[in-house]
Amino acid sequence: MIYLEYLVVAAFVVILSIKASNYIDLLDKNTELSGAFLGGIMLSAVTSLPELFTSISATVLLNRPGLCMGNILGSDLFNLVAISVIILFYFKGFSKGRVSKSYRNVAFLVFLIYIFIALNFMDIVNVRILNLSITSVLILLVYILGAKYLAVANDVDTDEDALDYHASMSTKLSIKQIGFRFFLASVGIIAFSIMLTYLTDQISVKLNLGQGLAGALFLGIATSLPELASTITLFKMRNYNIAVGNIVGSNLFNFIILSVADVLSLGSGVYAVPDDKTIALLVFGLVATPLFWIMLRFKNRTTQGICSVGIICCYAAFLLI
Repeated sequence: MIYLEYLVVAAFVVILSIKASNYIDLLDKNTELSGAFLGGIMLSAVTSLPELFTSISATVLLNRPGLCMGNILGSDLFNLVAISVIILFYFKGFSKGRVSKSYRNVAFLVFLIYIFIALNFMDIVNVRILNLSITSVLILLVYILGAKYLAVANDVDTDEDALDYHASMSTKLSIKQIGFRFFLASVGIIAFSIMLTYLTDQISVKLNLGQGLAGALFLGIATSLPELASTITLFKMRNYNIAVGNIVGSNLFNFIILSVADVLSLGSGVYAVPDDKTIALLVFGLVATPLFWIMLRFKNRTTQGICSVGIICCYAAFLLI
């Protein structure tokens, strides 16, 4: 019964996420707001709401910070796998599509955060001031810089294919109605995300899984379903710029969640005593993120194909070891 409940709740998260991405695309079509701001900040923040509320619930309500770390690292790696698989299916369109150069800078900053966490795990940079880790402070500083890149990532025009798609779509909704429906979808994502946390904890106990593995699989994948659903939807709309902004923005925003959970946690915080699966997530994230940067830097089919397969192999290796 608990598995059925998990699937039903996850399905609602996906449906609401598709709705949210549709409303973001309508805002992109009907307002002067930049696609980079809508995808990199607004949509990425909303699709990261499941990670935020599941991580806070796991840390504060359940006192299981390992679920939080596994959730965030698992979500970020799964996000890269998801867009890599989608790119393989939309190979031709994406290779010709326009994507902001600023997203490469954000991907590099995400890689930098991975290094900070690795240094903490190795006990090289592991200092706590009151109830806050220096790693969380560094993550916050990097996020501020990354948000700046996301906000100004408007150096591309809308693709002609996307314009043709938009021309074929029409809506009778006003800007206020679109915004209100986007808000309702966001609230729904939050509510069902909190339910996912409790269901995941029950499943992990029932299957006797470690916190890192349970967080990566049952929270990390489930809370990444919004990014997956919205990215597929945006690729179908040929809105590649917002789709990439959603992924890199979500991965950056997810690490801020670690900082928030670290402040709210008791004792040694969310970085303490990582298990083997959590360390594996970190290592493969350190490999997959540069591959994604290369994919954005060299937009030819060969490079994108090799990097996409490499990222997928990272996740497969995590599951197998």
